[in-house]
Amino acid sequence: MLVFRLVFGLLLLAGLLCFAAFVASGRPVWRQRGMVIVKWTLIAAVGFVAVILLERLTPLL
Repeated sequence: MLVFRLVFGLLLLAGLLCFAAFVASGRPVWRQRGMVIVKWTLIAAVGFVAVILLERLTPLL
């Protein structure tokens, strides 16, 4: 759980830094990179939540 939170936080920080680089430089490639990082971070978070829910539902099935 701690590892997931650390990775999730670092990925969000990386996305934020990409957006900051976009604002500072004005190059659209940084915005694209930031969007890709944030998108895959959210997809990973949804997957993690699904795994946790399935683990908790297993005794009920």
